Amino acid sequence: MTIRKLLIGASAIALLSACQPAPESEAPANDLAVSENTETTATAAAETEQTETERLYAYFQQTFEEELARSPLGQTYLGMIEDMEAYGQWDDASEAEFRAGLQREADRIRFMNENFDFDALTPEAQVSWRFAEFIASNNQQQGEFWDSGLIFTQFFGPHSQMPTILIGYHRIDSVEHADAYISRLNGLGDLMRTYTAQADERAQNGVLPPAFAFPVIISTAQGMISGAPFDDSGNDSPLLGDFRNKISALELSEEETADLMARAEEALLTSVGPAYQELIETMQRHEEMADGAINGAWALPDGEGYYQSQLRNYTTRADMTAEQIHNIGLAEVERIHGEMREIMVEVGFEGSLADFFEFVRTDDQFYYPNTDEGREQYLTRSAEMIEGLMEVAPDYFGQMPRGELDVRAVEQYRIETATGAFYEQGSLDGTRPGAYYVNLADMRENPIYMMETLAYHEGAPGHHFQVALAQELENTPMFQRFAWYSAYGEGWALYAEALGKDMGFFTDPYQDFGRLSYEVFRAARLVVDTGIHHYRWTEEEARNYMLEATPFPEGDIENEVRRYFVWPGQAVSYKVGMLTILELRQRAMDTLGDDFDWGEFHDVVLTNGSVPLSLLEELVDNWIVSRQAG
Repeated sequence: MTIRKLLIGASAIALLSACQPAPESEAPANDLAVSENTETTATAAAETEQTETERLYAYFQQTFEEELARSPLGQTYLGMIEDMEAYGQWDDASEAEFRAGLQREADRIRFMNENFDFDALTPEAQVSWRFAEFIASNNQQQGEFWDSGLIFTQFFGPHSQMPTILIGYHRIDSVEHADAYISRLNGLGDLMRTYTAQADERAQNGVLPPAFAFPVIISTAQGMISGAPFDDSGNDSPLLGDFRNKISALELSEEETADLMARAEEALLTSVGPAYQELIETMQRHEEMADGAINGAWALPDGEGYYQSQLRNYTTRADMTAEQIHNIGLAEVERIHGEMREIMVEVGFEGSLADFFEFVRTDDQFYYPNTDEGREQYLTRSAEMIEGLMEVAPDYFGQMPRGELDVRAVEQYRIETATGAFYEQGSLDGTRPGAYYVNLADMRENPIYMMETLAYHEGAPGHHFQVALAQELENTPMFQRFAWYSAYGEGWALYAEALGKDMGFFTDPYQDFGRLSYEVFRAARLVVDTGIHHYRWTEEEARNYMLEATPFPEGDIENEVRRYFVWPGQAVSYKVGMLTILELRQRAMDTLGDDFDWGEFHDVVLTNGSVPLSLLEELVDNWIVSRQAG
């Protein structure tokens, strides 16, 4: 795996689908003498089992291709751009298509149960079957609250996502690709109006973002229609600048270039600009309707049911209540604070934990300069940390990802809406690497002592291992390779931070304090997310708790708390997932003793896709039993 850093300037696919049928396997060699009848019976059973698996996988492949054909964006994410007509289109975002998709999914699960024999499948295919059933069941349950979610927020929404797709995913390697880009610009306006109308309908029913979200939404939207061809500032707007840069690499004639640029400008003026202006006006009207209100999910129609559905979705567990999650968070914060006090003793700091938090928040030694040179230092050091871990990773992992990993600064066009750091998956064909992005807009929000844990979480062995290894699975259904559940994905990434300690890193006590800082941050999220949406905490109450419980800068905490308000339940997934993986590892260690193998354990966790936690537990338990059997 190659690690690169780029100083410049997210969307996972969950399709019920599968890959090509697994190849037929030979019967295993057996040194023991067996009767001819027994051998014949065993071989026949194996053939029957494999045939049923092949049949199921072929059906999964068929459904995958059917759904992918309906999703131009899915094809773009996967790097499948042979269909130029689809490459110039957007997905259908209407409620009718959403409902139709749920019905297709339900029909396919019913067909699967009526036409395939679960008991005749290989163990791997049985995992795929159960995973498919979970996805369908979860989607149906989430569909009950389709009109309760926020469409436009200060952190996410079509107003920033659609430009991200064009800028980050739409390749232009030919004139045909450029034509498709222009086609998408022409279609962007109608799609934006669909989303704006949905947001307006929900607003009439009381589903409105908190008041603090509107200025950022409006500012981001305005930024997309600032610059040429919308004004005479002398600068290109983000989309026109991206288009200009991409076609400049095609080595076209001046006439061809001028024609493409003129058509792109026309699409921006007639499609993109008016739609964004309508969005801005709608958000201004919604801001007046919100009238300064900052409420959690409890204030929505059937807010209690909606929040519980979000907890179920983000934990992939139906047995956890808001009260339980809240109490787990309180206990974890207390435990981690104890470990932090031990580090205070190690570095010789005298004072309270709150004093130490203030010290690391404010002391200049913990920050790079807020300059391009400081940003370059941050990226370079982050890449070095990942490279160092990769040198010892084979001792802890059986399978290693083949995909490359970039370390990048968040681009200017989305720097205001982007979170502090995140990972974007690479393309299926490997032409686009995975990327660990860090938002370096303000270096005072990127403490040096948190660099190591952040690199392991977003890069390796965190999200990059989890996502790349899933994409690279062979003889595994495609939905299993690309489905994403936060409890697993974010749980693994947080577990990866702690794993760095097990692998011999975090030798600097301040970097180890950074590791604990992120862990207590995720533990505090359990408290704050449930506090906001279940116990009806105000923004001030949530912010004050985070300031007391974590050493994060106040600016980070304000942004994070506001993220929790608009994204109910997601923040609890990290810690719930991490605790589950740690519990399963400890169970395996206690049971197997000296027979415990790090690489085998991590292969079990990482080579079945982003499975729900309940299924992950069964997979690990089955591995333990097989390991005991020798």
